[in-house]
Amino acid sequence: MDAARFAFTREEMIEAGHEAVEQVARHVDDLRELPALETASREEMEALIGELPRQGRPLGDVLREASEVILRYRARPAHPRFFAFVPGVGNYAGALADFLAHGHNVFAGSWMEAAGPSMVEVRLLDWLKDVVGYPAQAGGVFVSGGSMANLTALAAARDTMLGEELFPDGVVYLSDQTHSSVARALRLLGFRKDQIRTLVSDEDCRLALTPLQEMMRQDRAAGRRPFCIVANAGTTNTGAVDPLDALADLCREHTLWLHIDGSYGAAAALCDEGRNALRGMERADSIALDPHKWLFAPFACGCVLARDAMHLARTFHMRPEYLEDMGGSNREPNFWDYGPELTRPFRALKLWVALQTVGLDACRAAMENGFHLARVAGEHVSGMRDWEVITPAQMGMVSFRYAPAGWEEAARDRCNRETGLAFTRSGRGFIISTVVKGRTVLRMCTINPRSTEVDV
Repeated sequence: MDAARFAFTREEMIEAGHEAVEQVARHVDDLRELPALETASREEMEALIGELPRQGRPLGDVLREASEVILRYRARPAHPRFFAFVPGVGNYAGALADFLAHGHNVFAGSWMEAAGPSMVEVRLLDWLKDVVGYPAQAGGVFVSGGSMANLTALAAARDTMLGEELFPDGVVYLSDQTHSSVARALRLLGFRKDQIRTLVSDEDCRLALTPLQEMMRQDRAAGRRPFCIVANAGTTNTGAVDPLDALADLCREHTLWLHIDGSYGAAAALCDEGRNALRGMERADSIALDPHKWLFAPFACGCVLARDAMHLARTFHMRPEYLEDMGGSNREPNFWDYGPELTRPFRALKLWVALQTVGLDACRAAMENGFHLARVAGEHVSGMRDWEVITPAQMGMVSFRYAPAGWEEAARDRCNRETGLAFTRSGRGFIISTVVKGRTVLRMCTINPRSTEVDV
C-alpha cells in the first residue's frame, strides 16, 4: 500500500488550500456576471466527467477540474437574481468554518468527544430559543435541513402523544400548502395515507380553522385520535403564515401537539416585521427552521427545536453497551440523544462563524431588506399592463402572473410557465412557476442580501 497517497506535506496542503480559496474568491467576486443557472445533459456531463482513476492524480489538478468543470454546471443560489425556491445565499466566513470543521474531522455526537463543538451548539440553540420565544427548558439539535427537522419533531410528537398502543388510530392535520417534506416524514414514521389529513387552504393560502375543527370532530366520532396539527410559518409557495395563535388555542383545548414548519420563515422572528407576522409561534411544541435560509449559513444547516427538550430525548436516547462510558447530561449534552443521527458533523460552526462575523444587527437589516424587496416587486408588477399580483408580498415572497383580458386560463398558465423558463434560460436570473389556487403563477423570493431594487 502506498501510504503517502493518504497524506500530504504541510507545503502541499497550504499550496492546494491557496488554490481552492482563490477559486472560491474568484467565483464570489464574479457572481453577478455569471448565469444564475448553468445546466447540461447527461450525455454532455458524461463526456466531461470521466471514470475514477486507478492511479492518483495531483491534488491541484483535481481541484481545478472540480471548480472549472463540475461546479460550473449548477444553480447559483447566491446569485443576486436567483429568485427561485428559497435562495441559500451562503456566507464566505461560514464556508471557511465548514473547511475547518471538516479539516479537523470533527465528530459532534457526544460531549466527551467534542466539548468545544457541543458548547457552540448549546450557545446557538439558546440564542435560537430566544429568537422564537421558547422557555429555558426547550432544547433542540442541528440537522441537515427542514426535511430532517420535520421528521425529528414529528417522531417526538408521535411518541409523546400516541405511543405504540394508540399509533394506529392517530391522525395529523396539515394544509395543502404544507411542504412535501412533512408528508414524506409522516410516511417514513409509519403513518398510513388515511392518517394524514390534508385540508384545502383558505383564500390567503392559510390553514382554515372551521374546516379543521369539523374534520377533527368527524375523526373523533369515527373513533380516531387527532394528535397533531402541522402549521406553516412561511410557506414555500407564497410565504403564507397560518393563524398560529388560534391553532395554539385549538391544540391546548383538545390536547394536541402543535408543530410549526418554519424551515423558511421562523428565523425571521429576529426582526420586528417577522416577529409580528409570526406571533404565536412561541406556543408551539416543536419548530423546524433552516439557518441556511434566512440566517445565511452555507448548506446544509437545519435545526429542530422542542418546547420541552425531554420529548426529543425520550424518543431518540439509546445507550448500547459500547456507549456506556460516554456520559451525557442536561448541562453536557450528547446531541446524538436528541435526533436520529449518531454520526454527526459539526454543522453549528458555520452558523456560529457567520453570525460572529456578520453580527446580529446586519443580519436583522438583511431580513428587513428581504421584506422590502418583495414589496418592491409587487408594486412594480401592479403598475404593469396585463399583469396581476396573485399573492401580495409577505415574508419576502410575492407571486404574480401575466393575465391579458380575453385569454383562456390554459393559455395564461402555459404562457407564465414558458416565461419563467425563458427568463431562466437567458442566464439573467432564475425564477420558477408554481400553482396557487389552480393558477400557474411566477413566484419570487427576495431574501438575498446581495439583491438590490435594480435586480428586482
